[in-house]
Amino acid sequence: MAHDHFHVHGPHDHQLEHAAEHGAGDRFSGRIAVLTAILATGGALMSYQGGASQANATIYKNNAAIKKTEASDQWNYYQAKSNKQNLSELGLTLTNAPDKQDFYRQEVARYRKEKDEIKAAADKLEAEAKNWDEQSEAQLHVHHRWAQATTALQISIALSAIALLTRREWLVWGVYGVATLGVALGGLAIAHV
Repeated sequence: MAHDHFHVHGPHDHQLEHAAEHGAGDRFSGRIAVLTAILATGGALMSYQGGASQANATIYKNNAAIKKTEASDQWNYYQAKSNKQNLSELGLTLTNAPDKQDFYRQEVARYRKEKDEIKAAADKLEAEAKNWDEQSEAQLHVHHRWAQATTALQISIALSAIALLTRREWLVWGVYGVATLGVALGGLAIAHV
């Protein structure tokens, strides 16, 4: 009964059957398939590295912002101590009582010492913020290199598909060229260049 059914093949069915029967000897297709798999694997690894470097850049930028805020807090504290020092200097100027003058001199000296300590802490925090900013910029640069490398490998994969569809051997050389560029850009990312 199954033999009584009328079956119409689509236009691509014949090609698929032909490829299945005769494709084992098609070195061109096999070579392009393996090359595409290698390029896709390399692209996936580079894409992962690009995401990781972007995440690092964001974390480092966040650390820089935290340190800048802490430095700003220290500078505000420094300003408050300066105001207190100025008031003590004014008190010293306005008073004639020796015991009050000694008190205000001690206060001026205390605020000056505290300001020096606060300034040192603020300068240290600003240096840390600058360091985090520099690390963030370096990671962002590496991220761009990974993105460029991934893009080159994606283009080489597209070229390999075109080469496979058109069966143009010269396009395979384009695949190799663009893939080499992608690998070189990945090497620059690894080297942080």
